[in-house]
Amino acid sequence: MTITARRIAVLACLLPTPLLAEEPSDLPAWAAEPLDRAETVMSGWVDSSARRLDSLFGTSESLDIDNESYLRISQESLWQESEGFDTDLNLRFRLDLPTSKDRLRILIESDPEESLGTLDEQGTDARLSQRVENDNSILGLAKLDPADKRERWSYRYGAGIKLRLPIDPYVRVSGERQWQFADSPWQLNSNNRASWFNSDGYSARSSWSLTRPLDERRTLRSYTKFQWQEEEDTLEFSQRFDISRKLDDRSSLRNGLIMVGESLSDPHFNNYYLQSWYRRDIHRGILFMDLIPELHFPRDSDFDPRWAVTLRFELYLSKSIDSF
Repeated sequence: MTITARRIAVLACLLPTPLLAEEPSDLPAWAAEPLDRAETVMSGWVDSSARRLDSLFGTSESLDIDNESYLRISQESLWQESEGFDTDLNLRFRLDLPTSKDRLRILIESDPEESLGTLDEQGTDARLSQRVENDNSILGLAKLDPADKRERWSYRYGAGIKLRLPIDPYVRVSGERQWQFADSPWQLNSNNRASWFNSDGYSARSSWSLTRPLDERRTLRSYTKFQWQEEEDTLEFSQRFDISRKLDDRSSLRNGLIMVGESLSDPHFNNYYLQSWYRRDIHRGILFMDLIPELHFPRDSDFDPRWAVTLRFELYLSKSIDSF
């Protein structure tokens, strides 16, 4: 057996298998009960904060309709061959004001997309977070377009500041569109953003995903991303192909190939990744676990394969009318 074959065999062994009997939680009672109490308090605070603000800017309907406010906290541990371990914390806090005249949304975010660096530095989309840094946390306000993205382009306009001194303002414009082809299982989604940060200059990003269900449990997806930053002044691109499979009601597995490259005049790929992504709802849609082993083939190492494994726990706190 070759070295690469042995590595792939080990990769398969790292992936959990679906449970035969489904329960709403994988946690023991001594851990589940305090988590449930904390979730009730925190999600209630997120919801009430959003509704109080919404009532100031909107109408009395703010108390009776769902909003999309949430607090998401993730703790991520990454091990990379020859580089060792790294642990990161990421948070995102969103207050949605759905009845306000201009459909406003308040956003507090650590390490926004614009601060994550080049696509090479970001690696695969498995690394959703970077270490929380005060210099990169932002506070902003966004105006949402009520348009249905399935019928026409839906735009979002935002502005705010980085939470640091001196003041570092930013502005953003985003546009989304979705196409469902008639008499076809294919669906095309596009998400685009242009930004300006006083400290970093201009940047633009565009992503396009094409998906097709293969059967009741499996979905094929092609995901293409382009990025340009004023500081780098080069066009970067990445291409991902994957097949996701629903293992049971609370877990899924996604296997994919990712390629990352750059340059418009002389396009070439610098990095290749083989990745498996196992995601599990380990407690009632509140706490999730991601286990993501991957093989990285970087050009600067003559495409010599390197292992990496990401373990992430994500706490998602939100509340709907149904949960009252």
